[in-house]
Amino acid sequence: MKKIQPLKKDNDFQEVFKKGKSIANRQFVIYVLKQEDQPYARVGLSVSKKLGNAVMRNRIKRCIREAIRHYENRFLIGIDCVIIARKPTSELNYWEIAKSLKHILGKGHLLKKDKGDAR
Repeated sequence: MKKIQPLKKDNDFQEVFKKGKSIANRQFVIYVLKQEDQPYARVGLSVSKKLGNAVMRNRIKRCIREAIRHYENRFLIGIDCVIIARKPTSELNYWEIAKSLKHILGKGHLLKKDKGDAR
């Protein structure tokens, strides 16, 4: 079983929004809710129509999913997480999105420390 599962149901999104805590930077807002009995993490994505047409929104979602997949081994288990992309995200390339996402995940203490990290 994968360590990160998708968060799909509207009820689950609403529960994370209502009961979870939020962390933000210029590109993303992340809502996090701890689920102690869950042996994996669930991540949901939200990209507004204000960010562009369907092609642009899907590109942003693909970039976010790939960045999350890259950090899958370091991601904490037992949490539900909703990532909301903000307007500046549409102007970034994959590497900038991944760097910003790593920054906010670290800020929210959602990544385990890596031996290669200087922090």
